[in-house]
Amino acid sequence: MPLSRRGRGPEPALRALLSQVHPVFMLPPVAASLFGGVLAGRFDPPLAAVHATAIFAAVYTAHVKDGYVDFHVRGEDDDHPLTERGCRLALTGSTALFAACLAALWALSGVGAALITLPTWLIGYGHAPQLDTNPVTATTGYPLGIALSVAGGHYVQAGGVGATALAFAAVFLVLLSGVKVIDDAQDYDYDRSIRKRTVAVVLGRQRARTLAYLLMAAALVAVVAFAAARLFPPSAALSVVAFGAVALFARRADPELATMLLVRGSYVFLAVLVAAVWFEPLA
Repeated sequence: MPLSRRGRGPEPALRALLSQVHPVFMLPPVAASLFGGVLAGRFDPPLAAVHATAIFAAVYTAHVKDGYVDFHVRGEDDDHPLTERGCRLALTGSTALFAACLAALWALSGVGAALITLPTWLIGYGHAPQLDTNPVTATTGYPLGIALSVAGGHYVQAGGVGATALAFAAVFLVLLSGVKVIDDAQDYDYDRSIRKRTVAVVLGRQRARTLAYLLMAAALVAVVAFAAARLFPPSAALSVVAFGAVALFARRADPELATMLLVRGSYVFLAVLVAAVWFEPLA
């Protein structure tokens, strides 16, 4: 049985497997892992590479499992490049890669590094169909993965998670949860028709939108507070200006455009924070 639904042979199979690499959603967790390492003050590139690869494998698992469930199990999607066998093979491969990285982290940085990284795969594998039907877990799954990427990237370098790394992880968790509420609102009509309980379905579009922007505002206020307390570099406050400007434009947009703007705004937000820490080390 072929791996690809669009042809037989190695080339269609490879294209189908690579189709599950979504840079827009994969780059932030990998970048968050590296950012966590930078926060540690010391940076061992091989350790950082192993942790970043583990995070990549966890997110790849999430994409394959989500596509498998939505197309082959639920019949929600109109198309999917992988056959059922292809999905199972891709899941086996990504899980094996993640397990190898976990073993390497255990050997190189201790059992704590493995334990703090393991939940990222659990979240990815369990997103569909277990977690994506509950408004809380459907919203916080991806943001929690980002937060764990920051904390784990820091742990493998420092041998623990300090207050600064936890604060950055919390900021990303809250900010991206707000963005995810807006993202889920794109599928409001369909989700409501199949009784999928996203925040927008449970609260209604307007109240969900209000909650989303309150979460984002809370994260930005936290950045200013942490910068004032010298937990973050003072220049980290510039990230608030950058993301806040994007959020103001997004407020007037429909959910699809707002999501596009906010996702890209979160890239800028992370980039400014990386620059702040890079040029003003937290030593």
